[in-house]
Amino acid sequence: MKGRFTLAIPLTAFFTLICICLIAQDNQLFTKDIGIAPYTFRRSFPHGVAATLDTIQDMGFTMIEGGGGEMVAREYKKLCDARGLSIPSTGGDYNQLLKDPGPTIERAKIYGSKYVVVFWIPHDNNELTLENAKKAAEDFNSIGKKLNEHGLTLAYHTHGYEFQSYNGGTLMDYLIKNTDPEYVAYEMDIFWVQFGGGDPVALLKKYPERWKLMHVKDMKPGIKKDLTGLTDPEHDVALGTGQIDIEEVIRTALDVGVEYFFIEDESSRIQQQLPQSIAYLRSLEK
Repeated sequence: MKGRFTLAIPLTAFFTLICICLIAQDNQLFTKDIGIAPYTFRRSFPHGVAATLDTIQDMGFTMIEGGGGEMVAREYKKLCDARGLSIPSTGGDYNQLLKDPGPTIERAKIYGSKYVVVFWIPHDNNELTLENAKKAAEDFNSIGKKLNEHGLTLAYHTHGYEFQSYNGGTLMDYLIKNTDPEYVAYEMDIFWVQFGGGDPVALLKKYPERWKLMHVKDMKPGIKKDLTGLTDPEHDVALGTGQIDIEEVIRTALDVGVEYFFIEDESSRIQQQLPQSIAYLRSLEK
């Protein structure tokens, strides 16, 4: 189709997808819809939103976590609707939500979203402090209460820097324990949890009621980890080929009631890796 942004799907991945489709669904572990984090397609969206959404649809995704950039929200929603892409969650800037949550609330309502996700806590020198965590917890409770009045739930997306030690646990523990579950939920990015020294499976089991969304991504074996929340995007690999026990993470996430799953791949190899990742998820058996 003219103007369509296309990504060639490798034949091996294509045939794997066909094989997965033949597996009896009652034996599949993961039968939920698969979403995409739009940052995965950050290189292609500037060249055409509609064309990029075509590619996302063609790959088999049925959900997208916000997106739209500077596009008018209603126009973006129409493009997504035309391609069968729901938008159950959308991003919200921490400082903007504090200053005036109105525009974010309006966009989320237009999208039909249930969650507004904050992806980053402002802090200096790549090191989250207790003071940062205390302020974030207070702010999240305040913002979450305002969103709740409009039928929305605030969610915080883990980014790896929350695993500073604190009081026998971590600042991640502090954030979860000091935010009101009525107003604040959490989105686990399993890559960043692992990168920061956490254990995704253990964390899901420790706070089973708090995790409502998940970024599913795998990590290249042997890389250096730290508490910066920053690393080379090329460290993202196809699900099931890295150091994270994806199967156990998914099994546990389903057990504790995670509602929405979004694949995210920040690498330059998404044309090869996304089909592999989808095929891997669908290949998991009960």
